[in-house]
Amino acid sequence: MEMESDPERGAQSKQNLISENSGGLGCCGWILVIISAFFSILLFPITVFISIKIVKEYERAVIFRLGRITSRKPKGPGIFFVIPCTDSFVKVDLRTISFDIPPQEILTKDSVTVSVDGVVYFRVSDPVASVANVSNADYSTRLLAQTTLRNVLGTKNLAEVLSDREGISQSMQMTLDEATDSWGIKVERVEIKDVKLPQQLQRAMAAEAEAAREARAKVIAAEGEMNASRALKEASLVISESPSGLQLRYLQTLTTIAAEKNSTIIFPLPMDVISHFIKK
Repeated sequence: MEMESDPERGAQSKQNLISENSGGLGCCGWILVIISAFFSILLFPITVFISIKIVKEYERAVIFRLGRITSRKPKGPGIFFVIPCTDSFVKVDLRTISFDIPPQEILTKDSVTVSVDGVVYFRVSDPVASVANVSNADYSTRLLAQTTLRNVLGTKNLAEVLSDREGISQSMQMTLDEATDSWGIKVERVEIKDVKLPQQLQRAMAAEAEAAREARAKVIAAEGEMNASRALKEASLVISESPSGLQLRYLQTLTTIAAEKNSTIIFPLPMDVISHFIKK
C-alpha cells in the first residue's frame, strides 16, 4: 500500500476503507453466519468459552466477520461476543510504545560523517486503520523512523546537528506523524539521544576551540593594557596639575610599605631633583 504523507489524503484513505467494508456479506455469507450462530446456541455450554472474549482497559479488538471488518468502532474494553467459525479478531494495544533508533551513519550537508541515534514514542490512535492499512504498524514505524532520521539530518550542517537538537526532533516528529497518519499511528515525541563524532574530528574541533580561546584571551589582554595606559595617562595629567598631590601620593606609598612590617624603607625622590644632578 502506498504511504500517504498528506493528512487529508490519509483521512480519505481511511474513509475509503470503511466504506468498502460496510457492504453486505452476501447471500452465502449470511447463510454461513446464521448456521454458525445456530450451532453456537445449540451447543451453548461448549461454545460459551469460545464466544466470550475479554479485552483490557488499554486494548481494543478489531473483529473480522468472514474477512470483513464488522464495525468502524473497535470493541472494548470489557467483554464482547464473537460467533465461532465466522468471526476472528485482532487485539490492538493503545498504550504509548517507545523504541530506540539504532545508531545511523549520516553524511551531513557539509560532508561530515556522524553517528546519531534517538528514541521515538508513539501510540495507536485508530485501531482499525492500524490493522487494515499496514501489515505490521510497529515494525513499519521503526523502519520509517530510521529513514526519516537520515533524511532530516542529511539537510543539516554539523553545527546545526550539534546545537539544534530540539528543532531536529520537532521536524522528525512532524514528518513521522504525517507519514503514519494513514496507518492509525500517532507519533507523540522524538528525541535525539547522542551524536558521535570521529576521533580526528573531535581533536580538530578541540584544537580550533583552544586556538579561538587563546585569540580571545590575547585580545582581552591587549584591551586591558590599553585601558590601563589610558588610566595612567589621565592620572598623570591630574597629578601634574597639582604638585602637592604628587607629594601626597609619595606619603601614601610610604604608608603602604610600612604597613607590611618591612625592614627596608624606600624614599622616593622627585624626578626634577634627580634630573638636576644628571645635568651636572
